[in-house]
Amino acid sequence: MEVILTVEHLRKHFSAEAVLVDVCFQLRAGDKVGLVGPNGCGKTTLLNILAGKEEAEKGTISKSADTTIGYLEQRPSAEFGKTILEEAKNSLAHLLELQHDAEKIAHAIAETKDETELARLANRYDRIHELLRRHDAYQIDHRVARILHGVGFADHEFEKPVTALSGGELNRLSLAKLLLEEPDIMLLDEPSNHLDLPATEWLEEFLQNTAAAVILVSHDRYFLDKTTNRILELYRGTIDDYAGNFTKYTNLKEDRLTVQTRTYEKYTEEVEKAKEFIRRNHYGMKAAQAEDRRKKLERLLEEPAELPRKIEVPAMNFPKPPRSGEMIFRLDDVSKGFPADGNIRPLFRNLTINIQRGERWGILGPNGCGKTTLLKCLLNLLPVDTGKIIHGTGLKIGYFDQQLHVIDDKMQVVDAIRPAKKIFEEPARRNLLGAFGLTGDQQLQTVSSLSGGQRCRAALAKLSAEDANVMILDEPTNHLDIWARNGLEKAIRDFDGTVLFISHDRYFVDKLADHVLIIQPNAKFKTIEGNYSTFKQLVASGLLADPFANATFTERKEQTQTAAKTNTNDLTHTNHQNKNLTEKQIAQQNWKQNAQKKESEKKKLAQQPNKNKSNHQIKNLPDPKNNAEKKEKRIRKFPFRKVADIEEEIFARETRLMSLNEDLLRPEVTRNGEMVKSIHAEISDEQNKITTLYEHWDESNELNW
Repeated sequence: MEVILTVEHLRKHFSAEAVLVDVCFQLRAGDKVGLVGPNGCGKTTLLNILAGKEEAEKGTISKSADTTIGYLEQRPSAEFGKTILEEAKNSLAHLLELQHDAEKIAHAIAETKDETELARLANRYDRIHELLRRHDAYQIDHRVARILHGVGFADHEFEKPVTALSGGELNRLSLAKLLLEEPDIMLLDEPSNHLDLPATEWLEEFLQNTAAAVILVSHDRYFLDKTTNRILELYRGTIDDYAGNFTKYTNLKEDRLTVQTRTYEKYTEEVEKAKEFIRRNHYGMKAAQAEDRRKKLERLLEEPAELPRKIEVPAMNFPKPPRSGEMIFRLDDVSKGFPADGNIRPLFRNLTINIQRGERWGILGPNGCGKTTLLKCLLNLLPVDTGKIIHGTGLKIGYFDQQLHVIDDKMQVVDAIRPAKKIFEEPARRNLLGAFGLTGDQQLQTVSSLSGGQRCRAALAKLSAEDANVMILDEPTNHLDIWARNGLEKAIRDFDGTVLFISHDRYFVDKLADHVLIIQPNAKFKTIEGNYSTFKQLVASGLLADPFANATFTERKEQTQTAAKTNTNDLTHTNHQNKNLTEKQIAQQNWKQNAQKKESEKKKLAQQPNKNKSNHQIKNLPDPKNNAEKKEKRIRKFPFRKVADIEEEIFARETRLMSLNEDLLRPEVTRNGEMVKSIHAEISDEQNKITTLYEHWDESNELNW
């Protein structure tokens, strides 16, 4: 294949530290390249240089003038005054302009009578027509809709203003724009972030089929396996090139590391032998031989063997747990739901399972189906609606929550991991933190100053210190790089106790689960023996319904078109879009949307002639007399405001709340305790104001007749 990009000897420093030392590689047309390396090794810096966002201190990047590069950054910026659809179409502005040119030429052809001019116009029209056909430009609307559906947007969101989008939604829109542009080279920095499982699988298929060359950074090993045919490993400022996907890379890496280790050990042994011979025989009978050895040693030192490129996997471990009874949890006909539109929306219903000692259960299901709620019910943090949960004997439960609330932000890391009522001396705590990849000054920082990945490691270290025999883990791989995930997987495999976990990392589920609990959108459940691959095989063979099926993109479009007739689809969409909100806030938004829908339907019916209404419809219309009586009986708590104005403020504040929650995950924020405290205060203030606005909205809906 043709080489379309050549990178030679790139070098880049930040302060005194060299991030890129000597980066060299070539990219061929159609290559699908995974760029991997531990956190902080310079992957994003390299993408920024390739995209022209940063300059290298040394080295060259060569490509032809007509080769185009598109870049998906981790934190895209919003553009003002545009909707999602307008912003997406803007990616195809050059094709829209060609369409406009073709229309003008067609009109000119119809009016021209000069044969020479007619031939010239016809030739130009044919060239434009061929260009439009090659880029599928006559299907622009369909193409835009397909891509937007693919990354998770529903039809009714297309007119949503870009400035109102959360960080995750902006990321998805930026991804859609890049896919629509179809540059020759796509640079993708964590493209599956903020995508649910159906969107991730759709993106995998898109990248497999695109003709563009791709360089992507991702910690999702399953995603890398599905999309790449080549891996570039960035470590110690240089690149190692491997053919094949991620799994092939891990096998080749192990073989290559074995050879590198043997070569380096042999080199070290020769150097030490030469030094020892010179030391012993510098004077005496063998002085001439010693001089020969000295020259040989100089040659060896001039061309030293390369250090083995071993990326250390944290030596995470969980201690041998105290023995529990054989039965860990028994769930008998357990049901749980949340209020929605005056009713209870079931999350799971009649859930009956037995979890035995030593089993490892992975919990799967679409966003908002109640996975975290189930864990909280097992922990007695939430009550069940019906049924009962029985705990076995001798249980000592350790909990890892995805918000990392299990560690105190205000404490030093070395103190924050100490469990209550346990004698755990500081040297032992320091050793434990070191095993989880936190060393030196990191152990003395406050928890709030750590990055997301470091806080995750600290929370796992505390879990290890608790000596639990049952571990309940909610998204434990968030913020961890590939090697930390490998270390965690090994630690869990070696753990003798029982493990229940939720994870979107399909590779992680494949490696660890021996049982899978699938919670479906209809509140039903299914249990299988096996892992994620077992689950996919059962779905492919038709033996198991896919719980994510209602989130596929063709069906999403159909759900949007029939949203006025069903409540379920609105709930699913709301939960997906508001995954950063609490379950209470999600329930409030569901209730608000359904209430608005009902009020809209009532008003439409009220405007219709009475002869077109059924008796049932007339009976359900608001009675003006009754409303007057309500107004007389109830005194306003809030000043008069239009319902639409309140809704607009609620939307703005909820958007702000999501933005604040995302700000908490930014490294520059997590390292600054004062900023964390300030953002938490803003979040609390916004939540209180939103609660008051809902009460105001309720009153205005009732009294503003």
